[in-house]
Amino acid sequence: MSKENDKLGKMSLEELADSLPKSLYFYHLDTKEFELIKEQENVFLGDAVLSSDHKHLLYSEFSLGDPVYYVMDLGSKKTFSITGDDIAGAMSARWADDDTVIGPAYSGGAFTANTSGKIAAVEGLSGEGLIVVRQIKDKIYYTSNSGESLQTFDLNTKEKATLKIDRVGSVIPSPGGDQLLVQQYKDSAQALLLTDTDGGNQKIIVEGAELGGISWSPDQRMIAYSMSADGDGTASTALYVYDLESGKSVKVADGTGNLTTSWSPSGKQLAYTEWSGDESSSSVVQLQD
Repeated sequence: MSKENDKLGKMSLEELADSLPKSLYFYHLDTKEFELIKEQENVFLGDAVLSSDHKHLLYSEFSLGDPVYYVMDLGSKKTFSITGDDIAGAMSARWADDDTVIGPAYSGGAFTANTSGKIAAVEGLSGEGLIVVRQIKDKIYYTSNSGESLQTFDLNTKEKATLKIDRVGSVIPSPGGDQLLVQQYKDSAQALLLTDTDGGNQKIIVEGAELGGISWSPDQRMIAYSMSADGDGTASTALYVYDLESGKSVKVADGTGNLTTSWSPSGKQLAYTEWSGDESSSSVVQLQD
């Protein structure tokens, strides 16, 4: 997790002089203690996501302007930035598997970065202005600034295809890699669409003015999401869990603002962090069968 570090002193930039740097920590649920992973003066460290084997950490560093993404070896604490002449830099970054990060590049197209530090542009997608980039097995799912329809690129055959899913805001692959959650924009509302990876068997799980905090449980049975009834992302917002077996949603927290969610490996706990507009706070929900 990321939190303010008062041991470093406030930021030196005049525009951020009232802010403290943010550092990366592990939080131990049993002892409720913070274990420092990385600290650095005059920067905010955030967006931290562990690889599924827990050996590497993907995170961002920023102060003003766009963030720069890094990968850290948690054993040696060595890091490298996802930058280079071929890609200019990472606009965003996600784990594709234990050893590979993928995302859209500032130079256009998509990039991959493996945990040994090798960074490369994805051949066949160069030059395209991509927005959403996710990888499932041997296919890349993406949207571009020339259209919001979801498209696929086969890494083996180099073939492209367009799925019958448009107005896509985000794509969340299932843990098993056989389904997708797609956040869609529908005029004044948003919808959360469940579909197979080929675009078949589409089912709308929920519709609301604004959706967020979407994540799968590790066993692929439960889906966490937040929903706002009025579209401002703060008022009338709540956190829900949708059960794929029963087809029903249960509210698990009220009054949440813009948030992110993360499941424990057992699927019995759901952590969420909410941003009120002034400060962030984190909580853990214990789920019962």
